[in-house]
Amino acid sequence: MDLQIALLLGQDGIVNGAIYALLALALVLIFAVTRVIFIPQGEFVAYGALTLASLQTGNAPGTLWLLLAMGAAVAALDAPAAWRQGGRRLAKLVGWQLIYPIVMTVVVLWLAPQGWPMGLQVVLALALVVPLGPQLYRLAYQPIAEAPVLILLIVSVAVHLALVGLGLLFFGAEGSRTPAFSELTLDIGGLTISGQSLWVVGASAVLIIALYVFFEKSLYGKALRATAMNRAGARLMGISTTLAGKLSFLLAAAIGALSGILIAPMTTVYYDTGFLVGLKGFVGAIVGGLVSYPVAAAGALLVGLLESFSSFWASAFKEVIVFTLIIPVLVWRSLAAHHVEEEE
Repeated sequence: MDLQIALLLGQDGIVNGAIYALLALALVLIFAVTRVIFIPQGEFVAYGALTLASLQTGNAPGTLWLLLAMGAAVAALDAPAAWRQGGRRLAKLVGWQLIYPIVMTVVVLWLAPQGWPMGLQVVLALALVVPLGPQLYRLAYQPIAEAPVLILLIVSVAVHLALVGLGLLFFGAEGSRTPAFSELTLDIGGLTISGQSLWVVGASAVLIIALYVFFEKSLYGKALRATAMNRAGARLMGISTTLAGKLSFLLAAAIGALSGILIAPMTTVYYDTGFLVGLKGFVGAIVGGLVSYPVAAAGALLVGLLESFSSFWASAFKEVIVFTLIIPVLVWRSLAAHHVEEEE
């Protein structure tokens, strides 16, 4: 391996690691706030990319019908409580769960988004996919929010399988690819850097900084941090853990969908592509112990670099090498942790 090959592999590893870092942060956020190991995180990656591809080809994406169905289900479940709490709460429920999906249907079916500029298409794809996050929390996780972690994990596996099956139904077995955000290429010392790579790294960096500012400065961010530290204490301080759960799933869905949109011009995305991408983000989250955001991001970058260099030295075993990284991390954390016996 010469220096130029090493630089190319390093560039590829950093680009992939930037996406894995975003997914790792989303997984850590959801686990810290809700204690859910969110296996379906990768499905939002695939849904974001394939929704954008469907919009660009003039087809109504299946996520539109899923948004309508889940909105109706949430409205049916929450309508009695909203009615008892007053007209304002009921109007908010109807607006977000019924009127909003109908407006999205009108936009997709009658306003021809395939002719829109790329930026507006991305915004529309996010508008279709991101609301699925809090809806999914309401339907699958909120009713069992106080269940043991193992039960929540089993539900996550079931949700993952359901979303993969729906992805196959909505988008088919054929993969899709979208146009690059930029055709720019930079030649620096013999190393060619594509504009899409710069978009991925730049967008990831901006999103990570925005999340840091959100958690440090905003009231909702501080509420999420309080819920992550102590759910019972957050309730006593008047913080709704239900709202915190929905907000964490909203952020995770936004991160996943945006990640999928960023990688769609660089690789063909299939209905089940997100699972493997999400697992690599999960490896980074495990490095951070599912509690530390900076360590999880650094672990995800390590995963990206390890995957890139493994593909050069032993391409047939690159996935094995990446996932084997979990073993020494878990062993080290097991030896370093103070074990406490759980009370009966």
